[in-house]
Amino acid sequence: QVQLVESGGGLVQAGGSLRLSCAASGGTFGRYVMGWFRQAPGKEREFLARISRGGSRTYYADSVKGRVTISGDNAKSTVYLQMNSLKPEDAAVYYCAADYGLGSSDPNEYEYWGQGTQVTVSS
Repeated sequence: QVQLVESGGGLVQAGGSLRLSCAASGGTFGRYVMGWFRQAPGKEREFLARISRGGSRTYYADSVKGRVTISGDNAKSTVYLQMNSLKPEDAAVYYCAADYGLGSSDPNEYEYWGQGTQVTVSS
């Protein structure tokens, strides 16, 4: 059983940056594809980025490509999401997730989820 705990959310002005962290425990971190998603009120959960086992490959949603960077630290069992040039429409609850399979942008493919961290962007 993998436990995921996100942190780093908060209130930021438009144009600002945040780095979200997701600490994993209870499993072998390097065996999972790790992804970041977000969900705004009234909207479906949206894929943002994922990183392959070992961290050699990353994938991004077109909606955030160029503004976010996913990275991982296997020694710390932690995955990060660096977000820049934040916009009010980026406000949402941000989740990390772990996938024991091949990796996907489909949230239904992910077996484990964190509790989420709120990001609020003021205009």
